[in-house]
Amino acid sequence: MTHDSATIESERHVFQADVARLLHLMVHSIYSERDIFLRELISNAADACEKLRYEANSDPSLLNDGESFAIRVILDKEAGTLTVEDNGVGMSREDLTGALGTIANSGTRLFLEKVAASDKGAAELIGQFGIGFYSTFMVADRVVVETRRAGEGSAWRWSSDGKGEFEIARLDPESAPTHGSRVILHLNEDSKAYLEPAKIESIVAEHSSAVATPIDLLEAPTAEPKRVSEGAALWAKSKSDIAEEQYKEFYQELSGQFDSPALTVHWRAEGRAEYNVLAFVPGSRPFDLFDPARKGRIKLYSRRVLISRDSDLLPGYLRFVRAVVDSPDLPLNVSREMVQESALFAAIKKGVTKRLLQEIGKLAETDSEKFLAIWKNFGPVLKEGLYEDPERRDVLLKMARFATTADADGKRSLAEYVAAMRPNQTAIYYLVGEGAERIAASPQLEGFRARGIDVLLLSDPVDAFWVQTAVGYEGKPFKSATQGASDIKAVDLLDKTTKPEEAAAALPDFIARAKEALASVVEDVRISDRLSQSAACLVAPEFGPDLRLQQILAAHGQSSIEMKPVLEVNPAHPLLVALEKLSKGSAPELFEDAVWLIFDEARLLDGALPKDAAAFAARLTRILSKALGA
Repeated sequence: MTHDSATIESERHVFQADVARLLHLMVHSIYSERDIFLRELISNAADACEKLRYEANSDPSLLNDGESFAIRVILDKEAGTLTVEDNGVGMSREDLTGALGTIANSGTRLFLEKVAASDKGAAELIGQFGIGFYSTFMVADRVVVETRRAGEGSAWRWSSDGKGEFEIARLDPESAPTHGSRVILHLNEDSKAYLEPAKIESIVAEHSSAVATPIDLLEAPTAEPKRVSEGAALWAKSKSDIAEEQYKEFYQELSGQFDSPALTVHWRAEGRAEYNVLAFVPGSRPFDLFDPARKGRIKLYSRRVLISRDSDLLPGYLRFVRAVVDSPDLPLNVSREMVQESALFAAIKKGVTKRLLQEIGKLAETDSEKFLAIWKNFGPVLKEGLYEDPERRDVLLKMARFATTADADGKRSLAEYVAAMRPNQTAIYYLVGEGAERIAASPQLEGFRARGIDVLLLSDPVDAFWVQTAVGYEGKPFKSATQGASDIKAVDLLDKTTKPEEAAAALPDFIARAKEALASVVEDVRISDRLSQSAACLVAPEFGPDLRLQQILAAHGQSSIEMKPVLEVNPAHPLLVALEKLSKGSAPELFEDAVWLIFDEARLLDGALPKDAAAFAARLTRILSKALGA
């Protein structure tokens, strides 16, 4: 093997600014995690083999050499080099320029931002952003890539010391791979340990044993290759032949994460559609879980030929799942887009989604501790399915867990809620807002607590949407605790000595004058069944969106019509009793100021600002001046 072959047509390029920053970070900030360079090079090599296997289905001449796919790790202690080579698809000159220097479409900048903001290890983030090639500069003073694109005559050599520039030159075809790539690392003095065969075998066993391409190790350029990984497709094996550690290794390779899977599901489907599935629910949240542009992470194969790395095989609310699906029935000679529009693909998608939800639901019934860990990480995403997937809403509702006024830990199922409903309680009550603790302090819940009625505390943004479309659970409808009449009078108060009806008759003048004063901002002013301690609260009218949904829609510019809320007041509160007396007197300005302050206070308790901040300040000043005799 000649590494310093004669080259022609040499061109020098400057690294894109973000890449230069990345290289500096690799060398100076995450040096302690440098073992990952080999995992990343092997992963890239395996991808190149999969890509050529796919392209050869349309053009068999690309594989006319008859060689089986393999990855070779070659050690040369005398030269101080470590080489990783593959006989995959290789790269053209344009590929080299676009992939190893400018990376206009890479995640480099986002990676840099995430490393700065995340408390995760950089090694975990590297695999997720697809910039693993640059980890080579943690161990090498110079990196050389010799490559030839399958089906092309020209070969190319890329080289760089990672300090700002790289060079691309034409490579003598005699010294180039027939097709594929050869990555040569000139190891720095601190990295000579990677020339020890035992060290390489250990890294391969830990990080790359599940790669679906065989890996050979050569202890010297002329040594006999030693197979250190068979490259068998793990998903095609029987479950009884696979150890738990092998599943974990494959998951880490597939996901680019270093945690353990929270749930592993492996099965073979037969019938109308035949396919193997190996799927994992991660043990921690992927960094981009809530990214709107995030694609799925399902690798789709046909007879171990990769069709798609990011197949749209699962609904969006299962986007956290990492999986491999391999079906011998999927065609290879059509575009990826056509495959995903086929009836067979639709059948596989339906079957895989159904089975995964069954397995997650089964875990909820058999191992609550493991399931709650999954729900804590992915519950907000799974609840998107309650809104987006009516067909599977009942399945999702059954597994859903909620924080409630009776169970702040977020462990209560709807089945448990319904079983604990109070006599004469007719609905499943909920309250939507920001943060379960903040929602739990809402004044609208006082009357429910006084009657021992549990209320779901819904703090995820999607909650405001799915509750509008979900009919109910086990015949019990969902009802907002902040919308319309509360309908809880029929439920007995826990304290039988409280008589709210007696106080209710004492505010006729206040109600009438308050309606007049607030006519421009409220639909109605009425006595509340919800309140037992606070003076007042706001609720939404019987028909129309919940207050929280109105806020979300307004924040996103999707609703230009703000429906007037209803102001509910507590007839037993001393402030209301005093205002009833004031409403009969001769101080209309003072009464109006007090009513407006009560309204604005109710807005503040709902997380909104006063209707008019300047007017609020002026009214508060006048009230305080009056109270203090100023």
